[in-house]
Amino acid sequence: MNTLSMDKKVAVISALCEGCSVRSTSRLTGVSKGAILRLLEEVGKACAEYQDSAIRNVWAQRVQVDEIWSFVGCKQKQVTAEKMEAGICGDIWTFVAIEADTKLVISWMVGARDAGFAADLLRDVRNRVANPIQLTTDGHKMYLKAVPEAFEGMAIDYAQLIKVFGNDPQAEKRYSPALCQGIEKKAILGNPDPKFISTSYVERQNLTMRMNMRRFTRLTNAFSKKLENHMHAVAPFYMHYNFVRIHQTLRVTPAMAAGVSNRLWSIHDVVSLAVPSVKKVAA
Repeated sequence: MNTLSMDKKVAVISALCEGCSVRSTSRLTGVSKGAILRLLEEVGKACAEYQDSAIRNVWAQRVQVDEIWSFVGCKQKQVTAEKMEAGICGDIWTFVAIEADTKLVISWMVGARDAGFAADLLRDVRNRVANPIQLTTDGHKMYLKAVPEAFEGMAIDYAQLIKVFGNDPQAEKRYSPALCQGIEKKAILGNPDPKFISTSYVERQNLTMRMNMRRFTRLTNAFSKKLENHMHAVAPFYMHYNFVRIHQTLRVTPAMAAGVSNRLWSIHDVVSLAVPSVKKVAA
């Protein structure tokens, strides 16, 4: 790790943030796979710590929450007791909360797709926003328990966007979902504005995630082999999304639009968070 120059480190993290796999990054940069994974671990931890401290007291109006599927080691149906002992956990989900106006990813969490992890994410969202919000999720039943539990004692307008899918006899033979025939907007708590009951922005963000992290590509052999590496890869992606990448519609980064940062970050700034000898950058 110490033998890598800053330019090499920047080149590695840039490639990973642009959707390259670890092996293709190794071929492009000439850095070994082991060195890439060690750098990813250091940068991932630094990015998670920085965003945890920086994304606080966010003025949010409308928050959308969704979860995106991936897997570690193998898909769920292939998981055995022996594989679980070796650290292979099968299906894994990344919960994401995005602010609809600024497109800032306020919080994310990697875990199982259940009410416990959903409530943990939503409690984290509550601790990061500075005002009551209108919240929209999909129609998954876990949110009916998780949302009231997480926002207990806080005024919140909460609704679900429930998609209605048609019966598709070919559903088990393909990887795309059945055709959506309509949606139902269902108010659950408070008085949510029907015009803003939507999960479009968070679903679009999930697409960006699949396009910019090789681990999340469907039908790939570049999936995560260890849960720790999977989590280390998620944090730099959101750091890049929030602070480095200019949003095409906003013309600034989500962090700048939300007032979390007053300038445009570079990959060099991101890598510098994990390099003790480099002076830490300010927001």
